[in-house]
Amino acid sequence: MSTSTKTKTTSAQEQIIGKFQTLREEQRQIAAKLAESDIEENELKIVIDALKKVDGGRKCYRLIGGVLCEKTVKDVLPVLLEKKEDLVKTQTKNKDELVKKGVELNEFKEKHNIRVHNQEDSLPPPPTAEPSGLPSSTGVLN
Repeated sequence: MSTSTKTKTTSAQEQIIGKFQTLREEQRQIAAKLAESDIEENELKIVIDALKKVDGGRKCYRLIGGVLCEKTVKDVLPVLLEKKEDLVKTQTKNKDELVKKGVELNEFKEKHNIRVHNQEDSLPPPPTAEPSGLPSSTGVLN
């Protein structure tokens, strides 16, 4: 095999690996967005549940763009409910996108016969039993 053929093969492999790593990074970013929106949804749920138990005319404060605004519960609650609905729609979209990216990643792995080294593969093998003819170490010095 000539040097130019080896170079072409190596560069093609590097491109495949680069594309695979890009796909994995995109999948991680989508998963991170999804996790972040789950946390935000839980926070919204806690606030909404707390505000539902309070009188609608009571004052409450809401941080909007770094500015703390004084409002009433009856003004804030519908906005928070709408925000939660939008967040749920976004989560659904992100879940679908994550599934599609996973399918795309698996197809790419199969197409290019990519094997990922797991952490389990990199661990050293477990220690073997000592031969029966040698005395075992007891950890006691004589």
